[in-house]
Amino acid sequence: MRANTVFFLTLVLLSGGIGLTMPTLISQTRQFEPGAQHADASSPHDFDFLIGTWKVQHRKLKRRLAGSTEWATFSGTCRTWRVLGVQGDVDDNYLADPAGAYRAVTMRSFDPKTQSWSIWWLDSRNPHHLDPPVVGGFRNGVGTFFAHDTYNGRPIVVRFIWSDVTPDSAKWQQAFSDDNGKTWETNWIMEFHRAVQNQL
Repeated sequence: MRANTVFFLTLVLLSGGIGLTMPTLISQTRQFEPGAQHADASSPHDFDFLIGTWKVQHRKLKRRLAGSTEWATFSGTCRTWRVLGVQGDVDDNYLADPAGAYRAVTMRSFDPKTQSWSIWWLDSRNPHHLDPPVVGGFRNGVGTFFAHDTYNGRPIVVRFIWSDVTPDSAKWQQAFSDDNGKTWETNWIMEFHRAVQNQL
C-alpha cells in the first residue's frame, strides 16, 4: 500500500469518517463464526479499560499455519489514549522481539450506526502498509473481531479476541484460519498488566 493511501486512511479514522462497509464486514464474519459479536452488543466505552500505560508479555508462534509449536516470548509496552472524544483510541506499542525490536500503532474507531468497532494495525517494519481492519465488538466481557486478509499469498480470516479484562490486566489473542473459520490457529498472545511510573 502506498504511503499516501495510509495517510488518507489515518485521516479518515481520526476524523470519524468510517463505517461505509461495516454492515458488509459484520455479515461476512457471521458466515463463518456462529459466535461472532452482534452489532448491538458493543458501545464506545468498550476499550475504556485500555486507557493508560501497560507492560505487555508477548508469545508469538515462530511459524504460522505450518503446524509449528515453537513460540518466541518477549516483553513490550503499550500506551493508549482516546481520540474522537469517546469514539476511538490509539495506542503506541514497543515490542522487544528477539528477531528485532520494533514499534507499532493500533487505531480503533467505533461506528455508532452499526455499533461496531474497526481496528487497524500499523507496523514500523512496514510503515507504508496498513492491515485490513478487524471488525466486531464485545459481548459478556469478551471482544471478538474478524477480517479477511491474505498470508503468504493464501486467503485467510483473522480473528482478534480480548478477554480476562480487569482494571489492571487484560488478554489479547490473534488467530488465523485458512479454511474460512472452520479451524483456528492462535499465533500471538499478549498479556497486559497496568504499569506504574517507576516500572517503565
